[in-house]
Amino acid sequence: MVSGIRKHIRDHLLQQRICRSRLVTKDGRCNIEFGNMKYGNHFAYLMDFWTTFVDLRWRFVLFFFIASFTLSWFFFGLLWFWVAWSNGDLTWQNPSWDHLYCVDNVNNLTTAFLFSVETQTSIGYGIRVITPLCPSAIALFMIQFLIGSIINCFLCGVILAKISRSKKRAKTITFTKMAVICPKKDFLWLMIRVANLRKTLMIGSQIYGKLLRTTITPDGETIIMDQVNIEFMVDAGKDNLFFVCPLTLYHVIDKSSPFFEMAVDTLQKQEFELVVFLDGTAESTSSSCQVRTSFIPQEIMWGYNFMPIISRSKEGKYRVDFSNFSKVVPVATAHCPYCFHNIGHHLCSPSPGNGIDNGGFEDIGILEGSPTFSA
Repeated sequence: MVSGIRKHIRDHLLQQRICRSRLVTKDGRCNIEFGNMKYGNHFAYLMDFWTTFVDLRWRFVLFFFIASFTLSWFFFGLLWFWVAWSNGDLTWQNPSWDHLYCVDNVNNLTTAFLFSVETQTSIGYGIRVITPLCPSAIALFMIQFLIGSIINCFLCGVILAKISRSKKRAKTITFTKMAVICPKKDFLWLMIRVANLRKTLMIGSQIYGKLLRTTITPDGETIIMDQVNIEFMVDAGKDNLFFVCPLTLYHVIDKSSPFFEMAVDTLQKQEFELVVFLDGTAESTSSSCQVRTSFIPQEIMWGYNFMPIISRSKEGKYRVDFSNFSKVVPVATAHCPYCFHNIGHHLCSPSPGNGIDNGGFEDIGILEGSPTFSA
């Protein structure tokens, strides 16, 4: 039991170290911080106050929402109290029976606050009513109504913008936790599977990748986070994907690929991060959306292939079995890309795995997103 606890703690610390070392987390957040910024740059956030408010966390937005209305009500309540005091309307000023009030039934701080709330929210209960006898009260009434409308429109707009942000649509697009490398149709492929969890499509979807690593130039310059383009494709190309069902993304490992110099026994020793991007437009909201994830060498499995997940029932309906979405099966794969392209018979055999039967469905080997061959 003690050894199991130690192993669990060790695995947890390892995962924490991996999360700190990667630039893009599995859910698409960027692990980066800015330091030594000049104080003048902070005013740029105030100049772009709309984006600043939309990017705030929900707890701060709700705090500003409550504070803005409450403070504005109290501030204008003090002004209405001052108007009543300057006209002698307060109870402790003992106005005469024929006294002309600026606002009827506003005779203390509490009633002034209530009248401020009624004015700004346009409630108008009818008990406290402004009279046409005080120009200052009329001017204050107009100013409070205009400022209250601005506050109401701005904060409601911020909340609606946060609710409709395309980042939330990205939560319903998921990648597999692991990538795989295996041969298919005379090529060695790096494959990743992606799925759209909603029935509404992503229009104009495009997929691409960046390989991030530290390189040293011939001049001895160290380039941290050097970026190399990684081309991905499906059977219909790499642009305007028909994202109606889960797709398998393919990167061919040839002599132009940065993975060509790697092998099954050296892959885990490499230091790089493969960041995969999917851009598209949500069909329901017409808002652009980007989904990101990343893979480190420990998350790339050499000599495995994804299990098929699309089948057709006896009633003729297509079904996506998400229980097999991230599951893999071992396949015979060359020890390295050089062996695959030049020798062709040096294969590595991963540990055997068991497939999973999908009872009641017949596998028809289509729509996997693979380039014209059965998965």
